[in-house]
Amino acid sequence: MAKKISEKTLKKSFWNWFFWNGCSQQAESMLGMAFGQSMAPVVEELYDTKEEKAEALKRHVTLFNTEAQVGSICNGIVCGMEEANANGECTPEIIGSVKTALIGPTSAIGDSLWVATIIPILLTICLSVSQANASVAWAGPVLYMVIYPVCTCIISWKLYKFGYHTGLEGMQKFMANGKLDMLTDTMTVMGLIVVGALTASFVSMSLPIQIVKDVYDVTTDTVLEAQVLFNADSMLNSIFPNILPLGLTLFVYYLYAKKKWSPMKLMGLILVLAAILTAIGFACGVYA
Repeated sequence: MAKKISEKTLKKSFWNWFFWNGCSQQAESMLGMAFGQSMAPVVEELYDTKEEKAEALKRHVTLFNTEAQVGSICNGIVCGMEEANANGECTPEIIGSVKTALIGPTSAIGDSLWVATIIPILLTICLSVSQANASVAWAGPVLYMVIYPVCTCIISWKLYKFGYHTGLEGMQKFMANGKLDMLTDTMTVMGLIVVGALTASFVSMSLPIQIVKDVYDVTTDTVLEAQVLFNADSMLNSIFPNILPLGLTLFVYYLYAKKKWSPMKLMGLILVLAAILTAIGFACGVYA
């Protein structure tokens, strides 16, 4: 009788991956130990002898890395291949080759879809909810803590089952028909739109340069004190709204992408500039 992985074992394998995929990440095998832990229930059910189980576990604790949420499809595909191997329809060498081949595409899709798009969009929505009403500012974090794990779990489980049922052939068809490139490009554009929206909404910078004078009003024969005759920030925003936050963002991006500055170095630069410019503002009476 052909061996088949039970639904209970598949779920146990998925939960092992879902909850513990990052618990053993290290430089030598990256997510290899977590992948082995995920495959442990499957190996236990499919193989009979201690030697077969040990050999199967050894090939799953080797170097492996992906984006964990979308990467759950890899676990599903490998489960299907281990099932085939236990029935004499596959070889360990093919399983190892497929695992290695899946690292690149699943990482690219996962980083573009999950890290660069879904998480920023969800964070933007939750931040907006918190800022909309100070009395319910707690609603944003609570919303994020509920939606993120629930959506992550549902999507990861669907991909896991998809990988198990369609196998490598389903992944190959998805990659061969151009949908992978289309999805990656779409997620990249959407991610850029989200970053642009975040810049406009949450990056603030002003130019507090004004010309203020007392003005004599002939019609009322009175002196109007401290009238703003010129406001540099209002003038710039009337020509190009939020040009200063945009300029600051592009400057930071230039240092990060072109000059290879680290995030810590960039935050240090912004902090120093803010301190210097604030001190100049107090010295000149701008913030008096």
